[in-house]
Amino acid sequence: MAQAWKCSGLRWSPDGPELLWDGGRRSALTRGKRVAFSVVPGCGRTCVGARGHACPVSAVVPGRSTGARCEECARLDRAHSVAADTIADDPRPYHVYLAWFGPGMVKVGITAQERGSARLLEQGAVCFSWLGVGPLMAARRAEELLRAALRVPDRIPYAEKRAVRAALPQSAADRAGEVAELHGRAVALPAWPESLVRKPLRVVDHVGVFGLAGVPVAVGGVSELVAGGAVGGELVAAAGPDLHLATGDGVVVLDTRLMTGWGLVPATGDGLTVPLRPFKEASGVQDGLF
Repeated sequence: MAQAWKCSGLRWSPDGPELLWDGGRRSALTRGKRVAFSVVPGCGRTCVGARGHACPVSAVVPGRSTGARCEECARLDRAHSVAADTIADDPRPYHVYLAWFGPGMVKVGITAQERGSARLLEQGAVCFSWLGVGPLMAARRAEELLRAALRVPDRIPYAEKRAVRAALPQSAADRAGEVAELHGRAVALPAWPESLVRKPLRVVDHVGVFGLAGVPVAVGGVSELVAGGAVGGELVAAAGPDLHLATGDGVVVLDTRLMTGWGLVPATGDGLTVPLRPFKEASGVQDGLF
């Protein structure tokens, strides 16, 4: 059998998406590329550890987990995390942003200024604009202000993002409309934190980067990998952690977070022998070793 590799996730580089593998290897994911791998037969999915350290007990984790961590490693991973609100003294400046994923789906969030737009690419934001920049706690207050005053959520489930990607407005102006409207209302709020510098509206569109223009409607998404199962297809689009693959059974979406923790080897063919969750249609919209 070929040497097994372990995937450590998808990363958005300046050149586009790429899969990272334990040991430092990277696989660029260009559109039209064939993506095909299989899970080592008889193996289990093991915890990926926390903060650069291996799981001390190599715990078995569920196939449907997108975190691929056992309970203890998940706790350690979030013990020093901005996202989990366990850091209050980070001296770095933070951006506050508005991200749009489809009609009626706008969220507010924060990201370290030094990361640029990487966080927006990782989330699969179709377009976004910065709102302000300043100290972490001021950015957090602005995030809370928008949730309370304008009812803007700070999270949108991936299932909802995937359901609308094949039916996005064709015009960049139409895609930017909701972000522009909310940006104007947000920066005009009287309770805006004084230490947070307002940023002018500048909507950045990721449709071209993700390859979503004309992307076919997906028939479903991989719900989990299984020992001995295989995935194969041609990459037609990539957004956030998701790969849209054209297979013999139609386009399917693979959340690359499901790949971590498994031993993977190269495969042949353009089909799937792993569990698939069909997407429900609603008004014409459906609700990597290579």
